[in-house]
Amino acid sequence: MTDIAYLDPRTGRTYPLDVPRWCGDDQAPLLLTPLPGMTRDAIRQEDRSLWRYAAALPFVPEDPISMGEGCTPLVPRVIAGASALLKCEWFMPTGSFKDRGASVMLSLLRAQGVTSVLEDSSGNGGAAVSAYAAAGGMAATIFVPASTSPAKTVQSRASGATIQLVPGSRQDCADAALRESERIFYASHNWHPFFLHGTKTLAYELWEDLGFTAPDNVIVPCGAGSNVLGCGIGFAELLRAGEIARLPRIFAAQPANCAPIARAFLGAAPVPAQPTIAEGTAIAQPLRTAEVNQVLTDSAGGAVMLSEEEIAAATLDLARSGIYVEPTSAQAAAAFAKLLAAGTITPDQTTVVVLTGTGLKATPRIAELLGVAV
Repeated sequence: MTDIAYLDPRTGRTYPLDVPRWCGDDQAPLLLTPLPGMTRDAIRQEDRSLWRYAAALPFVPEDPISMGEGCTPLVPRVIAGASALLKCEWFMPTGSFKDRGASVMLSLLRAQGVTSVLEDSSGNGGAAVSAYAAAGGMAATIFVPASTSPAKTVQSRASGATIQLVPGSRQDCADAALRESERIFYASHNWHPFFLHGTKTLAYELWEDLGFTAPDNVIVPCGAGSNVLGCGIGFAELLRAGEIARLPRIFAAQPANCAPIARAFLGAAPVPAQPTIAEGTAIAQPLRTAEVNQVLTDSAGGAVMLSEEEIAAATLDLARSGIYVEPTSAQAAAAFAKLLAAGTITPDQTTVVVLTGTGLKATPRIAELLGVAV
């Protein structure tokens, strides 16, 4: 642990890793100093979870909190007339990719003595932190906007988390969590770098899925950007370790109604956020825009903004091929079609479309698309 530290990428300042923290002294979001990556002979072949890549983590706890997360299917499908590989990240205990980050973040924090955690999320992040805290014998408090539909917090409540309803906007909720972080450790999926090192296992898994090679392209739904950053960190480590010859191009898919990261990357003027069917990526003020866009630049990838109509059509098209995901996830498939049409990617390339959450979490929304009552 002594050679690895928390890093403020904007100033270069570092902090010791063995002291639990979630931000810099000036409340800047942190990463970790670069890790060396791992080679294929270090994979724990006996583990059927993301913990098969434990050698790539900053340290390995004696007793990780695991429920079999990771090892998700890679399913071929034809989209817009071309072959793609769908990475089905909803095959996780709580139904979304956020289980990768929650498993690693809470395992490492528990090993450092943290027993109670705070998160602010009414969606997949809150569900994942609640479930993994329960599995690890930790207490979880989840702050959610008071306007949140009660149905959205059932999963967290069922795991035993304390739900705190916060009046006002989503930003008011985040601000309240920051204040409460003086009392309860803030294990935020948006803030904590350990979470990113859980999401980076997606890169390692794709590398193994593809016979220890990198795909040409990876398309990811993007809200705050944890999956983009995770892929960037993971593939960079594999390159550093000499396991891949080049980085895949990473593309971020965002709804045009709320696309601050894509707009910044594309040089488009910012606009006020509007409601979107892709609720899971409706993050109006992401913390790490500069770092996310650096990953897109370094990988020679890009960003795609999608209309509500494109997202809705992709959701139903996937469902009619047997792939039932929430509209947030379907953005990646819509972006694949758009990138193909533009000639940015080509049908002969190996392209992974990352699908992050199950459609079961968005049944009322999908019912609206179908014109049926629920």
